[in-house]
Amino acid sequence: MTAESPETDRDVSVPETPRPTGLLDVLSVAAVVLDTGGRIVFWTPQAEELFGYTADEALGNYAARLLIGPEHLKSVLSLFTDVLETGRSWAGAFPVRHKDGSSRLMEFRTMRLLDDVGEMFALGIAADHTLLQRVETDLALCDRLIRQSPIGLALLDPELRYVLVNPALARIDGIPAEDHIGRRLRETLPFSDVGTIESALRQVLTTGTPLLDQYHVGRPPTDPDEDHAWSLSFYRLEDPGGRTLGAAASVVDVTERHRAAIEADRARRRLALIADASTRVGTTLEVEETAHELADIAIPDLADVAAVDVLDEALAYRRTSKPAGGPELFRALALRASHPTVALRAADPPGDLAAYDGDRLVTLCVHTARPVVVRHVAEQDLPRIARDAEAATLLARAGVHSYLAVPLVAHGEVLGALDLKRTRNPLPFDDDDVVLASELASRAAIAIDNARWFQSVRNTALTLQRSLLPDHPPHHTGLEVASRYQPAQATSEVGGDWYDVIPLDDDKTALVVGDVMGNGIDAAATMGRLRTATCAYADLDLPPEAVLQHLDKITCDLEHYIVTCLYAVYDPRTRECHLANAGHMPAALASPGRAPRLLDLPAGAPLGVGGIAFETTTIRLDPGDLLVLYTDGLVETRHHPIDDRLNMLLSFLQEPHRPLEETCDLLLYGLRHPDDHDDVALLVARTR
Repeated sequence: MTAESPETDRDVSVPETPRPTGLLDVLSVAAVVLDTGGRIVFWTPQAEELFGYTADEALGNYAARLLIGPEHLKSVLSLFTDVLETGRSWAGAFPVRHKDGSSRLMEFRTMRLLDDVGEMFALGIAADHTLLQRVETDLALCDRLIRQSPIGLALLDPELRYVLVNPALARIDGIPAEDHIGRRLRETLPFSDVGTIESALRQVLTTGTPLLDQYHVGRPPTDPDEDHAWSLSFYRLEDPGGRTLGAAASVVDVTERHRAAIEADRARRRLALIADASTRVGTTLEVEETAHELADIAIPDLADVAAVDVLDEALAYRRTSKPAGGPELFRALALRASHPTVALRAADPPGDLAAYDGDRLVTLCVHTARPVVVRHVAEQDLPRIARDAEAATLLARAGVHSYLAVPLVAHGEVLGALDLKRTRNPLPFDDDDVVLASELASRAAIAIDNARWFQSVRNTALTLQRSLLPDHPPHHTGLEVASRYQPAQATSEVGGDWYDVIPLDDDKTALVVGDVMGNGIDAAATMGRLRTATCAYADLDLPPEAVLQHLDKITCDLEHYIVTCLYAVYDPRTRECHLANAGHMPAALASPGRAPRLLDLPAGAPLGVGGIAFETTTIRLDPGDLLVLYTDGLVETRHHPIDDRLNMLLSFLQEPHRPLEETCDLLLYGLRHPDDHDDVALLVARTR
């Protein structure tokens, strides 16, 4: 039998049979054939499933009586007659009586058939109307969702070629949807790792395990200068029979979230950098060290090359007003780079002085007290950044593409500038970088200002201290003398330690070591007053205890000062040494052939306590004996017991015949530590 059609017959070549899609199984389409009398002559298994009657129950029966209710019988018979007589097909829906007695709405397509002898039949193709409506609705919904979705969607075949692409994905790719069809992922996706994405998709096709929310960054053709970010998800598509149809991909544009995350990360790093700077910059009261700390903190998070230059006049506290456009003399204090680069050769080495004209950007920075930024350095900008033409060439070779200078301002005074360059970091300096650099420079400027102030005070006090100490002692009868004064190494202030060698009548010599508790100019000035008084009382040829008694009275008149002092007088005629102690460290004695020892002297009270008597102790010094007087800064530390330190002192005196200058150096370098917080006065004397 053939179906009648207004079209002429034509040959159709049948390709290799593909696997069935399974859609007909989902729809459960039934076929029923009736003769001209309305009897059922053909009944498919789907008809049995759809209407409930087996083939044995249906074949040979009148279809109208079996399937149609009385109320619809007349209409159905009229349609049946019209199809047979006119040959016109009919499509529509009407209720059908199921074997279980229920009425179900079915959708039909009917047409007339002719067999090879011209006999007519009626073919009815039927499916559940509700199921067809649901499928139709689902298809329409899917189509709308795909086309109107803001999420990029694509269907790919098992060879990972595009089968369907929605408009959103076409906008993301910058390629029309129709131009995707038949192409592979690597031909359209703007990701450098597209090979990894294809491998992941093949894994999804193989295992059936979805791959969700894969983060990828790239630059689409529509915006090639900016990074965009997308979240990709993949899952396998299967038909109802479990056959793999391909894969579905969803692409969500998360560029705003990506940029917000980057900005949040930058903000966190900036806060961390500022917090780090608060602990790493200004750890000492040394200008150079503070500058090095500032340069270190700027590398590499803020810049690839950092330099700290301070105005030489500001460093020396002699800053005077100058014309705004005049030249400036800078002293380079620190230079750092995140990697080996010729840009270092273009900068002034730390410690050097460099004069920069008013047209240089760093000079402009200190004149205006405002940041100077060149976001994109061009060739014509380099002469205003570099010190000379050769340096400009080196900066070009280093790839300097962005420049920033921020002033070092403390208490309204411009001290210098922080000079920053980028070579490897591809991003130009932006407004946030300017704010961050200014914050770091501001913190460092306060530390530098404090350091230069303390250094100035320290230098003043040290100058005063050294001016009050005696010069290298002249020849003394029967004594060879050497001395040292060393200020504290871990602080920026000097103390009140002193020593003195005073020639007396009858070839006698007074040896004095004292320590004014405290530091700074006041302590140095107090030390000077006491040293002068000691010389005056020594000239009176008073015994040691009397000298200390007078010094105690003077010290009591000074506010808030306590002083320790050891006073000794050596008489070469009798070889006797008379010593009195006012709360000072014990003297050490080293004799040839004997173990060094500490002299057992009455400790006495420090000067300034008042009302305490002092005692004089007399010892004999033989030729070659070595007497060592010192202040507590030589032996006291924060981490070692004093007895251990005193024993170490004695261990350095095992060879009393060593030259006195060597003995002084040995004691200082053997006992002093870089973090010592006290100054030292040392006096060694050997009998001839």
